[in-house]
Order: sequence, then structure tokens, then C-alpha cells
Amino acid sequence: MVLIVRNCDVHKPVLLTEVLTALAVKPGGIYVDCTFGRGGHAKALLECVGSTGRVFALDKDPEAVRVGTELARSDPRFVMDKASYTALASLAKTKWKVFGRVDGLLLDLGVSSPQLTDPERGFGFMVDGPLDMRMDPSEGISAAKWLHGVPESEIVRILKKYGEERHARRIARAIVSERQKSPIETTSQLANVVVRVNPFKKRKRHPATRTFQAIRIHINQEIDELKGILDKVIGVLAVGGRFAVISFHSLEDRLVKRFIRTFSREVLLARRLPVMSREMQPKLLAVQKKPIRPSPEEVEKNPRARSALLRVAEKL
Repeated sequence: MVLIVRNCDVHKPVLLTEVLTALAVKPGGIYVDCTFGRGGHAKALLECVGSTGRVFALDKDPEAVRVGTELARSDPRFVMDKASYTALASLAKTKWKVFGRVDGLLLDLGVSSPQLTDPERGFGFMVDGPLDMRMDPSEGISAAKWLHGVPESEIVRILKKYGEERHARRIARAIVSERQKSPIETTSQLANVVVRVNPFKKRKRHPATRTFQAIRIHINQEIDELKGILDKVIGVLAVGGRFAVISFHSLEDRLVKRFIRTFSREVLLARRLPVMSREMQPKLLAVQKKPIRPSPEEVEKNPRARSALLRVAEKL
């Protein structure tokens, strides 16, 4: 059986000091928090930018937008918009009028503590509730509806691709068998199915962790959205501006690492091509070679930070 815990953890922004240092936040600067959450990072940015600085934020989650809207009412330096971060370039150009002038940009990927502990959202298996998992419940289909009709082979593919789950076939087979008896509509139902075929044994993680992670990433198209924003960050940033990405999944981290590496290299082109030399120069500088990890003290206070990786790059 799954342990049901009903509480509301206070959201703790991950790697807060490291993010502020990495972005080299300065008074009067312009900064964008592309994943507002409950505003931990954004509020810290506001404390650093002084009276003339600006902080813009995005989020799809209605509750995050509500919190951000309240903050915007009380602080004229702050702007909150309900949107996917794939809308970053459009908003920076047409609404915020800061395209090419942003000094720092943050992406804190994954889900927040309030999302995980809210039973109605369906992100976590430690609280029982509807199996939803949508960042924006008004868009797309829920995880329950997706599981109801998707072929077994597609479940296997998603669990392997986004969860790196070794027992993907066994779990997918069990899901299909269970839904033939009755629809899988709650988080505890799904978690119990996984536990039955993928028992605890000796492990640090709950057996359903990878399954929930994979389905959430698929439902919200998180990898595709990350690819979409990475293509836009260079144009949005000012020269010398930095972007920082906190990831919790190896797929996300590899994408960010590859992106920074690609644009940190000099472009090699065949001779005699009509290309200006400036176009051949690197566009980014990796601020550090290896990702920044949370300290043991932070992990002790906030166990969900244990898998966080922070990568930072600067626009040249």
C-alpha cells in the first residue's frame, strides 16, 4: 500500500544563493524568471535589483500566477504573465519591450513542493488525489485520460524515454491489465499498480518515482518546451547577460549542456562561403565547466534538492 501523507510543504527555492551569484545580479538590471512557481527566486531577484531594476516572470500554473499577480500589485518593479516559457521571446518583444536587453534569465525546471503536495494536482504519489499532472489544468488531457486509451507500446516508450525506467514493459503491462478492470483515475491507484510489479526491495526512491516523472514530462511536453526556449534565450539576452537552468532530470541536463557547448564553440565553415567573421564567433561562454550542485546542508534541509543541477552561460 502507498503511504498517504497530507500536508503542505513550504516551497523552498533550490540553489538560491548559487543562482543569484551565477546570474551576477546587479542593481538596475532586467531579469526574467521563466518558472515563477511560488516566487522564491523572483523575490530574491527583486531584493537585489534596487529601485530601478525590473523582474518579469512567467508560469502556466494558475496558483503560481495568482501568487505572482498579488506580488505584481504590491511591487511596480515586477510583472507576472500566465504563459508557457516558450512565449518568452514574443513577450520580451511585444509586451515587455526588453528583447536583447535582459541581464539574467532563470529556468527552474520540474515541479514545485506545493504542486507535489496538493492532492488535487496529481503530481505526487505520497498524497492521494485525481491523476491529473497538468501544469495548467485548463489545457490538454490529464494523465488519467491519457492512460485510459494509450497503447501499451506507447506507455513503454514514454517510461523508457522520460523515466529511464528499467521495468517499463512490466509496468506498462500491469497498467493495461488494471485499466481493463477499472479506470486508473487516482495517484494511489497508479502508484499501487507500480509497487505490485516493481517492489521496494532495497532502494532509496519509491518504485513509482520514475513512472510518475515520465508521465508528467510527457503530459506537459516538458522536453519539447525546453528545446523551444533554448532556441530563444540568446536573442532575448543582452550582451554579457546570463541564463541559468536548474534541472532535475538527466535528459534536461543533457539538452542544456549540449546547447551551451554548441554555442560556445567557434563555428567551422568551409572557406569562400559569404559569411561575416562575426557570425563565426561563439555566442556563449560557459560560466563553469561542471554543473553546480546543492550543498549537503541544503539537501538535508530540502531533500528534493538532491538531484538539482545548475548550469550557467553568458552571452558574448
